Amino acid sequence: MIRRKYFFVLMIAVFTLFISGCKQNVGTPEDNAVVEEPEQEDIPEQNRLFGFSCSDLTNPFNEVLKESVSTALQEQGDRILVRDAQSDPAVQITQIHEMIDAGVSAVFLCPADPEEITPALEALNEAGIPVVNLDVRVARTDLTESFIGADNYNAGKVCGDDLISRLPDGGRLVIVECPDVSSVSERINGFEETIRDSGFEVVKRINTRRDDSVIQGEISGLLAGESSVDAIMCGDDRMASEVLSAMNDAGRSDILVYSVGGSPAVKSALSAVDSPMTGAGALSPINMGKTAVKSASAILESGVYEPETYVETFFINRENVDMYGTDGWQ
Repeated sequence: MIRRKYFFVLMIAVFTLFISGCKQNVGTPEDNAVVEEPEQEDIPEQNRLFGFSCSDLTNPFNEVLKESVSTALQEQGDRILVRDAQSDPAVQITQIHEMIDAGVSAVFLCPADPEEITPALEALNEAGIPVVNLDVRVARTDLTESFIGADNYNAGKVCGDDLISRLPDGGRLVIVECPDVSSVSERINGFEETIRDSGFEVVKRINTRRDDSVIQGEISGLLAGESSVDAIMCGDDRMASEVLSAMNDAGRSDILVYSVGGSPAVKSALSAVDSPMTGAGALSPINMGKTAVKSASAILESGVYEPETYVETFFINRENVDMYGTDGWQ
């Protein structure tokens, strides 16, 4: 009886040792020889503060550009400090000094004046804060790291190409412009150089001098006169909206109207069958903003970046406007 009891105890001991030797990766983590580590995603540097200094946020293009930059920064965990100079260079300089004091990592700059902004650029340079220049190029390009703009010359050119196709024998033109704004000047140059020697005559130039309110009176007077006009080329969409309003008041829809921008208002006019709006050299503030954030991040993180980038421009007319939609920018 005693021998049988010892034999039973011995068998239990042997069985327990056998089970312990066979245990593999079970139980609590402390029991396991190998613990799998969770995969770690690459997380970008977060919570940097960027400044966005804008010449005029009442301009729909600038507002969308700002939103595009803000969205792209938020997606990578960064913040944005926005200031609107309201077209006043002195105010913009003061606001940029506030950004320096706030400790921004970089500044996105749409200058109110390409030359008068120089003291602010010098202050940013002294503080070691890089500048990404947007849309309108500053005079002192050596004080900025990169420039992100639209191909404004091409935006005017595509309007000229379409006009020639519609009026192959030429015609009489009105040009609405603002030579003081370099981007507008580039668009008008692209347009005029394209139609040169194609039988077109510029019968009137309207220089807005940065005040679009003068346009309606000028166009109304022109339409009330005896001069015939075949087409009107506008340097931007806000100018075009003033022209369309004056034509509507005069009950006229027999003149081709071109613009550069591609705002919802202009695309809505393009989609209306009875509108004189004919085409627009389209800009993309959304793509410009995304490109600007990529450039700023590259400047801060790797130092490898393009010092100059031009975002593509293209032509929108009544035939393809539905592709781009009328409820927002492209």
